[in-house]
Amino acid sequence: MLKVGIIGGLGRMGQAIAAVLIGNKEAEITAVSEMASHSKIGAEVYGVTLSDDTASVFASSDVVIDFTPPGNTAKHAKMAADAGVAFVVGTTGLTEEDYAALDAAGEKAVIIQAGNYSLGVNLLMGLTRQAAAKLGTDWDIEVVEMHHKHKVDAPSGTALMLGEAAAEGRGKPLSNLRADVRDGMTGEREEGSIGFAALRGGSVIGEHDVIFASGSERITLSHKAENRTLFADGAVRAALWTKGQNYGRYSMMDVLGL
Repeated sequence: MLKVGIIGGLGRMGQAIAAVLIGNKEAEITAVSEMASHSKIGAEVYGVTLSDDTASVFASSDVVIDFTPPGNTAKHAKMAADAGVAFVVGTTGLTEEDYAALDAAGEKAVIIQAGNYSLGVNLLMGLTRQAAAKLGTDWDIEVVEMHHKHKVDAPSGTALMLGEAAAEGRGKPLSNLRADVRDGMTGEREEGSIGFAALRGGSVIGEHDVIFASGSERITLSHKAENRTLFADGAVRAALWTKGQNYGRYSMMDVLGL
């Protein structure tokens, strides 16, 4: 039985992940943490005692799942490496420091990091890459995303993943093609650029459109998340996949074999 720890276990995603794990025949929840200020610290949740000690979660687990807001990923990656524990990261808005820490942790542990754990979104990435490779730079590419009003980072991690897939299709790094939100007198759109637009409002879980527009026609590839279960299912699938894997940094595309 795989021992799974959850950081931020009483957040929206933490609860969704716990719901998927409860009753799973291959895994069990062995540790859960929350912020020290949480009112339920010391109480029993999901059959274990809620702790404010993140290090204890790694000490009690074979794999730890973390979908908490940005800010602690590098620290958590080091904990995973020090404990030799697999780490599944769903946090978005990561910094270069975070990515470097995840790469370093991959030398001592199995690390999975993805901006989105949905099967549909990962398939959408593949389609986006293929379309960008087939269509010339006279086809403009725009990535449009909408999320709930509480989301703190923009563009979303998924939008950036889709932009990276489009850039890969065109054989260039996204940093060379990325055009962020436009405001004021921006001038004409640069040919070959990949634009982003982020919308925030209400309780939208996640909607992403990749628009390919030429002078005479338009193609839109779209994905809409109906509930958080699809992300939780993917995260648990990733956690189970870590068992028996060699140390390294992986993505959800590796987990799904795409």
